[in-house]
Amino acid sequence: MRLMGLDVGSRTVGVAVSDPLGWTAQGLEIIRINEDKEQFGIARLKELVKQYEVTAFVLGLPKNMNNSIGPRAEKSQAYGELLKTTFGLPVDFIDERLTTVEASRMLIEEADASRKRQKQVIDKLAAQMILQNYLDAKGPLTKQ
Repeated sequence: MRLMGLDVGSRTVGVAVSDPLGWTAQGLEIIRINEDKEQFGIARLKELVKQYEVTAFVLGLPKNMNNSIGPRAEKSQAYGELLKTTFGLPVDFIDERLTTVEASRMLIEEADASRKRQKQVIDKLAAQMILQNYLDAKGPLTKQ
């Protein structure tokens, strides 16, 4: 049973998957999307869901610092609804405030990554962190 973690932005979706037992998260890739043109990367997600035998999704929910739901979080929730409709799999959300900031800090301090390199991997690392935080807090998602 594998979970897929997603860091959904307006131009990219970072993708991570859990190991089959639901203990660890591994970053996979970044999918280019275009919200304005309603291009959400679903075809590529279908390939990955099949390849990794994904049984549920975990999406980062970028709440505001005061814990309210803003426009970006609403778009993440809408993306989650699209996934439910498309795949018929459970979708859960986890607070992802500052996940991308933390991922950037890790890349600078621990990997000494350049800004250009950061752009190439930041969303994938953020998705991995979102999924790992979820696994650590809740364990495998088995039902909706």
